[in-house]
Amino acid sequence: MNYDKYTCFEASRQGRVLTLSMNRPDDLNAVNKDMHDELGSIFYDAQLDDQADVIVLTGAGRAFSAGGDLAYMKRIADGSDEPMLRLVDAKRIVFSLLDLEKPIIAAVNGHAMGLGATIALLCDTIFMSTKAKIADPHVKIGVVAGDGGCVIWPQLIGYAKAKEYLMTGDPIGADDAERMGLINHVTLPEETLPAAQAFAKRLADGPTAAIRWTKVSANIGLKQLAHSIMDTSLAYEWLSFQSADHREAISAFLEKREPSFGDT
Repeated sequence: MNYDKYTCFEASRQGRVLTLSMNRPDDLNAVNKDMHDELGSIFYDAQLDDQADVIVLTGAGRAFSAGGDLAYMKRIADGSDEPMLRLVDAKRIVFSLLDLEKPIIAAVNGHAMGLGATIALLCDTIFMSTKAKIADPHVKIGVVAGDGGCVIWPQLIGYAKAKEYLMTGDPIGADDAERMGLINHVTLPEETLPAAQAFAKRLADGPTAAIRWTKVSANIGLKQLAHSIMDTSLAYEWLSFQSADHREAISAFLEKREPSFGDT
């Protein structure tokens, strides 16, 4: 499998471990149209990669992923016809991760926000830097957390805490994230990727068929849940993209001021 066609990812190999790095470091690996498109296909390609048994996912530079690209969201808020196509692709991102039979290990080297948080949390084991924070701040820009957060957060930390953090968008530090069961391991910044790769090698050196099919079995319930939630949550997200609150949030961010919400 050759990953040269991808412009927003870099691929490297350590034996049977494939490391994929989101590669828009100057933009904190924010998800623009091109990255959104590539996220919808790269995990399917990883599934077909005969040279890899385990995947490590990380971000280039100082962030894992800042979530949605603001310029892209502003075009949507201004009336672009892009949202429905992109939200259909959002299902591909979620299900490509849940359908991936090979273990995927997240090395959260920096902040993971919004869709970036969803992608990290849909991985099988999560290593997180002490300097990183994780959050799903969709609501802070007047948008429904529709791209998978409502699927995975409650399964990891329970509905009470998940709804609190999804409804506020408040960030969580690595130590608190580990304590509440949102992630697996807290690491020093320089050790995050090596620790994730060492764990991936341990799995790659193990009984890979048994490990793979154990993951597949464990993901059955998550896939059923995602099928029951995603269409509705994405539809609500699309509606909220058209809201006055979302337009106000984008304008406030670009103008470096606090938003004044009032849309009902």
